[in-house]
Amino acid sequence: MNKGSKRSRQLSILVIHGPNLKLLGRRQPTIYGRASLAKINELIAQEARGLNVVVSCVQSDHEGELVHFIGDASKRYNGILVNPAAYTHTSVAVRDAISACGIPAVEVHLSNIYGREEFRSKSLTAPVCVGQVSGFGDHSYVLGLRGLVGKLRHRRK
Repeated sequence: MNKGSKRSRQLSILVIHGPNLKLLGRRQPTIYGRASLAKINELIAQEARGLNVVVSCVQSDHEGELVHFIGDASKRYNGILVNPAAYTHTSVAVRDAISACGIPAVEVHLSNIYGREEFRSKSLTAPVCVGQVSGFGDHSYVLGLRGLVGKLRHRRK
């Protein structure tokens, strides 16, 4: 999709999953739930169809690759739904990429980051996003997608 086609009726969203999220379903299920990343991507795709938007999902454990995904997003996408995972609390590079990319982003988290360890209650990335959803398990992605699509459609009016 080129820049010109971004203006078409159907919105396109990049979904970015950060480090260790490929371990979902096995990793600390009492905190992150039992849904695998594949199941979460299916849930996102189902919601996207209902909202009449197109989504593309990517995952990386590498900070530089996440920065690359974010930096290139404006060439093909109208918005970003991002779970920076541990980089939420540590990565100025991810924050700067979101700030500079020129398209709206919504931050999502499976767990309530404000109800966990002290260091998790500080998000470096949330202040440069248009919104944040946390604590609703895999449904955080659905809520975040709905919010992002609503923001994007409101901007088009």
